[in-house]
Order: sequence, then C-alpha cells, then structure tokens
Amino acid sequence: MEWVVVISVLVLTILSLLRINVIIAIIAAALTAGLMSGLSVIESIEMMVSGMGGQASTALSYILLGAFAVAISYTGITSILVNYLIKVLTGKKTMMVLAIAGVACLSQNLVPVHIAFVPILIPPLLKLFDEMKVDRRGVAAALTFGLKAPYIMIPAGFGLIFHETIQNGMTENGTNITIGQSALAMLIPGAGMIVGLLIAVLFTYRKDRESIPGAGGSGADFTTPPTENITFNQKHALTLVAVVGALIVQIFTQNLIAGALTGLVLMFALVVVPFKKGDQVMADGIAMMGQIAFVMLVASGFGKVLEDTGAVNALVEMSSGFLGDNQALIALILLLVGLIVTIGIGSSFGTIPILAALFVPICLSAGFSTLATAALIGTAGALGDAGSPASDSTLGPTSGLNADGKHHHIWDTCVPTFIHFNIPLLIFGWIAAMVL
Repeated sequence: MEWVVVISVLVLTILSLLRINVIIAIIAAALTAGLMSGLSVIESIEMMVSGMGGQASTALSYILLGAFAVAISYTGITSILVNYLIKVLTGKKTMMVLAIAGVACLSQNLVPVHIAFVPILIPPLLKLFDEMKVDRRGVAAALTFGLKAPYIMIPAGFGLIFHETIQNGMTENGTNITIGQSALAMLIPGAGMIVGLLIAVLFTYRKDRESIPGAGGSGADFTTPPTENITFNQKHALTLVAVVGALIVQIFTQNLIAGALTGLVLMFALVVVPFKKGDQVMADGIAMMGQIAFVMLVASGFGKVLEDTGAVNALVEMSSGFLGDNQALIALILLLVGLIVTIGIGSSFGTIPILAALFVPICLSAGFSTLATAALIGTAGALGDAGSPASDSTLGPTSGLNADGKHHHIWDTCVPTFIHFNIPLLIFGWIAAMVL
C-alpha cells in the first residue's frame, strides 16, 4: 500500500513522457492505484468517476471564464495589448518573455480569469516568436510563473482562495492561523519561483530556437489571428466595466462561477457583444477550455482513488515513521511527498486539504512553528503543480503555445516548468520550514 502513490504517479509520468494523451495517462494511473489497493477494474473506475465531481465547480468556472475571455476578445481589446507588445518588444526577446510573465501575473489577482487569457493573448504572438526565434519553453515558464507565483504570495483573487484553503486545512486539524500569517509563510517559497523564472529566461532558454511544425501533434490548419490596428473606443470601455464587475463579484462571493457569469451577463447587457452571438461565444469558450476542464475532472477522480484507498496516508506514515525528531529530514520528506501527490492530482488547491490532514499532526509532534507548518503545507501543495501533465498551470500555457502545433505539452511545458520551479520550490520551501 505504501508504494501505491509512487507507482501510480510513475505510470502517469512515463505514459505522459511517451506522448500518450494525458487523459488516458491519468485513467491508467487511477486504475493502477485501484488495482494495487485490491480493487477490481470496475470498482476502480466507479471510484474514479465518483471523485470527478470534486472539481466540477472548477471545471464549470473554466468553461465560463473561457466564454468570458472569448467575449472580451470579440471586442478587439486584446488586439490593442498584442499590438503594443509587438511594437515595443519586437527584437527584445528577454523583455518580451518577462512582459508575458507580468501579464500572466495579473490573471491571478487583479483580473482573475486564470488561464482563460492564454489562448487569446498568445496565438497572435506565435508568428512573432518564430521570427525572433524565441524558445517557447521560456514562454511556457513565464506563463506558468504568472499562473502560480502570485496566488502563492498574494492573498487576493485566486491567492485568497489558496490561503483560505491552507487556513481551513490547518484549523480543522488543530492549528489556528490567519490569512496574513499564511501569506507571510509563503513569501520565501515564492521567492524560489522568482529565482527559477530568472534562470529560465536569462540563461536556460535565452538562445535562439526554431519551432518544429507538428511537435505538438495538432494545429496543422492554424493561421495567425489578425492583429489589425484598433483604437480604444466605447466598447472597450464597457468591456473594462464588465471585467471590473466580474472582479468585484468574484472577490465578494469568493466564487469564480458567479464572477464569470457576472462578466458574461454584463457583456451582453451592455451590448458589447450582440445577444445573437451568445451561442457562438459559449461554443468557442467550451472549445477553448473544454479539454482542460475535463482533464481537471479526471485528475480529481484519480485523487479520489488515492485518498479513499488510504494510499496517501500510507505513504506519509511510511515516510515519517523512521524520521524521529529530525526536523530537517522531516521537512524534506514531507515536501517530496507533496511533490509526488500533486504531480498525480495536478491541483495545489485540491491537494492541500489532503496534505493538511496528514502534515499538521506530524509537524506538531516534531515541534514545527505555525508559520513553518503553513510553509510546508503550502509548498507541498504548490510542488508538482508546475510540471504536472494534469495541472492547469501547464495545460493553460500549452493551449496557447501549441495553437500552431509546434509546442509539445510534456517536453516543452511540463519538463521545463518542473525543472525551473519545483527544484527552487523544494529548496526554498525547506529553508522556510527551517527558519520560520
């Protein structure tokens, strides 16, 4: 039982590296975990399906955010941003990649559309990337940084949800902590992600690289979206009103679905998008985000199998049973457990409640402070989110970068982000546990 998580995640990783579709890879991993735990194939499938509802809210919010993003792009306001980037940053590869990281950061806290902006912003820039011989792996690292680092360090938007998840997980297991303390605890691990980004952009992926047609397996009929010159007009102003409205509702309700619905309703109510375009907007939103939403559902089912069979608990007990009171070793093992579990489940938000229930008693008995415990739980949850084939932080960048079929999800997004973010997170998370 102790090795169920490790082996099933290895199955997921190996199949993904062999370019097997990620949904098939997750299902195979879930069946492996179920069979190793003594379940039959049918029982494993039924348990996985029963767990898919765990991410139903997230999946629906992604579909609605996708439709909202499509509605926004319909007004042409994104073309203004794309044209500005092209005008100012053509020939400046490093600055362009860092600017994309900056734009991505806004999607977590200021304008919480999460990954929905990627398939709209990035495809118009692909031709420019090829002309400048930009290494798309660096762009993937920049996007993943923007999709993760802000919510790890800033308790607003998605960050508020992340830190509330840590707070609730710790409180339910006997350790009280405030949102501010949780955010403070994650500043050191977040700094590790900044280091990883700078290494990726300034060193690893700075050289010229030709993108290979067909590397991503799709997008053969792709044509560069038009980026005609558009001046700011009344529709764009009303679009910003809809964005602000969606942001306000999301902040006050802490519900992405409510926020996305508000944005969509305002876009139609203000006649920014004609009502007759409603079906097309929804269809395009589903086309954009549907696969990602379904991957999240299947990954949630995999997490259900790991949780209900006791596989994660067994792994933690096996890992912590021989560590004694050695805080340095306990911190390292707990972070490695988090890395393994999150790679499989693909969601830091979905992993934290599982890890908190297991980590808090161990941290209390080992004498870790409240801040150190929060840093361990938050970092263990964030570890593996970058680099996981099932994570929205990797699926999102690929959805934009592979629009022309020249970017492979595993080798061009998951492997680079795993190296440049999980290694620094592991090191800086361990440091945080030691010094806090």
